[in-house]
Amino acid sequence: MTTALPERDGHEAVVTLDRREGPYGEVVLRQRGRDFEIIANGCFLMDTADGRSERLLIQAALDELDRTGGPVERPSVLIGGLGVGFSLAYAAAEPRWGRIAIVERETAIIDWHRTGPLGAFSDGALEDARVEVLHTDLLEYLAAADGERYDALCLDIDNGPDWTVTESNDGLYGADGLAVLWHRLRTGGVLAVWSAQPSPAFEEALRAVGFSDVVTHEIPVARGVPDVVHLARRAG
Repeated sequence: MTTALPERDGHEAVVTLDRREGPYGEVVLRQRGRDFEIIANGCFLMDTADGRSERLLIQAALDELDRTGGPVERPSVLIGGLGVGFSLAYAAAEPRWGRIAIVERETAIIDWHRTGPLGAFSDGALEDARVEVLHTDLLEYLAAADGERYDALCLDIDNGPDWTVTESNDGLYGADGLAVLWHRLRTGGVLAVWSAQPSPAFEEALRAVGFSDVVTHEIPVARGVPDVVHLARRAG
């Protein structure tokens, strides 16, 4: 059953399409006009209004690999977070990527892509032979002792290093989590991290655990501070 909410500030009515209670709390899919929104535990996570920063997350990592030749000819990429599907669709549309693994812990989000309205935004990428959906928690997957190494790690988890909705995600952006990310990259590999706001402290944290070539790309948004993609490399 869908629930129509009153119009707010002259904008379109909001319709709740699905609401799930899972091990990490409540996840909601809403529609606002032509756009869809994902809400986690009452906090807005993302919508389909503008996917520029999610696409840049993938493109910036590939450009950085190209800049120095990259570890291999057809690099592998791990995408942390399926979200509304922009990052995955953009990666799958690029034939230069080899293996494309995407980690998503929320069953509901995977369902909304496989059989729901978000499939239009992942654009059939889940059927690509290079794509594997890993239905698990990213931190648990990364911490596995026998874990696979990747040429690129592209993370769109929560709202970024300085503003996490799920408390456990804080560990990903601290020194221990960044050390795990460093070890999960092949030598010469690239880390790209999406954030809802710039974070000089996160840049310093990346350098402190051994990442090099740390840069931040800003993406202007309609209101407020820009979205950003933090980029770093494992040099050795």
